[in-house]
Amino acid sequence: MESIKTKRLILRPFMMSDLNDFYEYAKVPGVGEKAGWPHHTSIEESKVILEMFIKKQETFAIVLKDANKVIGSVGLHERAFDEFDNQFKQRELGYVLSKDYWGQGLMSEAVKAVIDYAFVTLKLDRLTVSHFVENTPSKRVIEKAGFTFVKQGKYYATQLKREFDDLQYVMLKEDYLH
Repeated sequence: MESIKTKRLILRPFMMSDLNDFYEYAKVPGVGEKAGWPHHTSIEESKVILEMFIKKQETFAIVLKDANKVIGSVGLHERAFDEFDNQFKQRELGYVLSKDYWGQGLMSEAVKAVIDYAFVTLKLDRLTVSHFVENTPSKRVIEKAGFTFVKQGKYYATQLKREFDDLQYVMLKEDYLH
């Protein structure tokens, strides 16, 4: 995993020194819940998850350049999407942003950079992404990035112990590169 720079952001692997910034946004009610996980209730909980991010190396820390502060994450996760999964080199895009930075176009900036990394550097065939039906800000990020809607489905958020209606999207390498 390498670092990616955009106009306002640095996307880089997480480090243990990011723990306080990570906990700061992950503990806010409503942030994690939009992505299917409960907000963190202790810094120890954040530390366990941060250690997993570091070990797996599939989640970028989103660092705001001006503040040198981690304000979110964007990941390329290995997850099943449909019955054609074995035909594609693919990943699922997932992201979360500190509530303090919503509505500034930062996530769209990060997502576009990660899409380029996925297709150009990792040479993936396709990316998938989904959002809960009621999460319209996430829908806007996905649409601005150029994903194509595929279907409405159900997602059981194990950590939240409930099922959500979600909308699922795909982007193919050939569509991105043209």
